[in-house]
Amino acid sequence: MKKKLALKFFPFIDKVFRGIDRQHIRRTKNLRLIPEYKNRRGGKLSYGEWAHVIGIFQSLIYHNLPSKSGNHILDIGCGTGLLGISSEPYVSNNGSYTGIDVMTDDINYCQFNFKQENYKFIHFDIANPRYASKQSTELKPWPIEDESKDLLTALSVWTHLREEDARFYFKEIARVLKPKGRAIITFFYLDEDYEESLSKRNNEKGRFHATNQLNWIFDQKAYDSEDWFSTKLVKNPEDAIAISKNALSLLIKDSGLKIYDHYPGNWKEQPGLYFQDVFVFEK
Repeated sequence: MKKKLALKFFPFIDKVFRGIDRQHIRRTKNLRLIPEYKNRRGGKLSYGEWAHVIGIFQSLIYHNLPSKSGNHILDIGCGTGLLGISSEPYVSNNGSYTGIDVMTDDINYCQFNFKQENYKFIHFDIANPRYASKQSTELKPWPIEDESKDLLTALSVWTHLREEDARFYFKEIARVLKPKGRAIITFFYLDEDYEESLSKRNNEKGRFHATNQLNWIFDQKAYDSEDWFSTKLVKNPEDAIAISKNALSLLIKDSGLKIYDHYPGNWKEQPGLYFQDVFVFEK
């Protein structure tokens, strides 16, 4: 009963808290853009976790941009703007941020929340069984010019793409990046650390739930793929997709990108920079 009552009033408490908290921001002004509770999505609802993840990726972006301002950043699967917040310091002085997402509601929210003239949001009309099942099923290029971006980000996007989609859009990364441009992409990556973690898990706890790390066992083929996997606890494979080491090799071969860095994820029951594996690729 107490929990239900707390949840009922939480949106109001969150609104009051965010208003007061913004008055105390001194050194990280872009945190003013963190959405209200109902618009915090992407598997992260807590205000504190949003701030934490914003900081992680703001640091990653810093270390992967030779110039710290005037950059042109493309964010695939922008959601309600988490990496748009992380990107803000680096697109000043004639730079730009472009967010693309398949969810109309998220794009509408971002257009309302981000008032900066150098921010642009694009609804991408393509189907995804988890996020936009009724949209176009035809694979098509992003509406972005060739070699126009210094950096591309994709937070938990390739974790929702089957093999055909994943390979098609990985080639799109190479197309839109400038020479030497970089891409920060997160995955569930099935390497030796994952195999070693299996003894710590139990996959019989019931339906898939994003906060229960014991359920992150990818033992089901995603459709007929030999290298893209899902878990039997999801409704659609695209709810949670992992890739094998061979899948990563295929993505690299398709695109011509090279791995610049890799940060293992803490979903594998080990310390990590972020929950998912983070790869940095360079053109």
